[in-house]
Amino acid sequence: MLLFFGGSLYMSIRISKKKENADGYMTAGGKLGFGISAASMTATWIWASSMYASATSGYTYGISGPIHYGLWGALMILLIYPFGRRIRKVAPKAHTIAEVMFARHGRSSQLMLAGSNVLGSVISLTSNLIAGGALISMLSPFSFTQGIVAIAIGVLAYTLWSGFRASVLTDFAQVVAILGAVAIIVPIIFFSAGGPDLFVAGAKNLTPQQGDFFSSDAFFNQGAPYIAAVLAYAIGNQTIAQRLFAVREDLIKKTFITATFGYGASIIGIGMLGVIALYAGIEPMGGDVNNLIPQMAATYLPPVLICLFFVMIIGSLSSTADADMTALSSIMMADIYGQNIAGKKNANPKTMLLVGRLTMVGATAAALGFASMQFNILDLLVFVGAMWGALVFPVIASFYWNRVTNVAFSVAVVAALAAFLPVRFEWVDLSGGLGVVSDVVSVIGIGVVLALMSFGFFGLRVALIVGTVATVASAPFAIGFLHTYPVLSGSLVAYAVSTVVCVALTMMNKTKRFDFNLIRQRTGDFDTAESEIIAQAETVVKDADVTGTTAFTGKDA
Repeated sequence: MLLFFGGSLYMSIRISKKKENADGYMTAGGKLGFGISAASMTATWIWASSMYASATSGYTYGISGPIHYGLWGALMILLIYPFGRRIRKVAPKAHTIAEVMFARHGRSSQLMLAGSNVLGSVISLTSNLIAGGALISMLSPFSFTQGIVAIAIGVLAYTLWSGFRASVLTDFAQVVAILGAVAIIVPIIFFSAGGPDLFVAGAKNLTPQQGDFFSSDAFFNQGAPYIAAVLAYAIGNQTIAQRLFAVREDLIKKTFITATFGYGASIIGIGMLGVIALYAGIEPMGGDVNNLIPQMAATYLPPVLICLFFVMIIGSLSSTADADMTALSSIMMADIYGQNIAGKKNANPKTMLLVGRLTMVGATAAALGFASMQFNILDLLVFVGAMWGALVFPVIASFYWNRVTNVAFSVAVVAALAAFLPVRFEWVDLSGGLGVVSDVVSVIGIGVVLALMSFGFFGLRVALIVGTVATVASAPFAIGFLHTYPVLSGSLVAYAVSTVVCVALTMMNKTKRFDFNLIRQRTGDFDTAESEIIAQAETVVKDADVTGTTAFTGKDA
């Protein structure tokens, strides 16, 4: 662990500047190339929690569990790029989605998105520390608490000074380690546990649903909720948005397509460790499924490969933990200080950097406190994704529909959360008429989710057709039983309510039309002095390429 974090710190020091730039600290200036961007996107999405959750899904639902988890997650990465290109077109120099919502609607919409991301990133950081603590306590003499503290300090050390720039650079090395380790470790554990014969000898350990590749139990409890949850992650999550704003605009498509394949292969592969444990009849140590992956490694791997396994997990959790820290720092820098406290014109870049670094320290301390409670990782991920479901339609509509108002956005999100919470946590009895109402709303949510997916790639007409057909086709089968799956129902209700309310209030707006060009004017660099120098230098270089001369001396350069 000392070598891993020491190497990451060395890389961070090599790229550090004596005087950091506030915009570079948040998005690296929006000019990242393909290799670094694709690696960072892949590493950020392949986090330790997703590995643990995929294995938990395999152990809980059988072989279809990791496929539901990994396949839908991969497709959601693919889904980001069509929306991402639109977002970058209207806001080429933004730092956060919430910052764009401030330019589009105003303060309430911005703070809703920023607040949800603060909660989501703290929960994400917490879950990664839990994964690392479980690993260290299982494979070393150190305790869970000592493990989470060591990891938190290690990630904070290499991320604190250079922020996002350090995060994406170390992501490249981390994703190489992750992909290489998965390709070696999973097959070795599989053959050590019995190889192909395990599926025959261990079939007795499975229930009929776990042994069914097309398990309805796996789909309704894992696959369907995750489709809804990850769509929300794709649109609402600042760690994803930060990379969207950092990559060169012409490289968005190929970056996210590459990350799609890298994520899918890795997460489905590592999830098979849960399937192997299920067939082998292994019980998670202490009854805690978070221990399942390190337990499999300790049982079947020799010491050298345990070290490789350790690097894989530490690399995956670090790549996302540093992304969460930089996401939180960007929100506090751009949205809280930059827009709401100082105002964009009066924001001091030096103060912004201080705010960003203090945010990282505070977030780390908070995550350590929450991690000590050792929540179930899968539950945390699904909850955050479902919560963001209330924001998906209002956010997407705000980038395409010039009639959407701040009132429509805000009321839709609040109404969706008010409907989501009692369904998700079963605060009300859904066995009677309320259950039927919940099912009807959930069916509308099915249409909304599929329509949004179709809209990104094929446009409004296809989206309306797909959404209508999906709603009508699913109604006879879903109404009457969908409320018995509260995780899925909660997500779908959030999508449906936010969409219906947002559309209804927007249609009432007969006069106001928003000019999307205003977003470009209202967002942009905070550290303008350095940005202007760079822009002038680039202009002079271009002129020199054309004329064969240069307008400044070597000393000026």
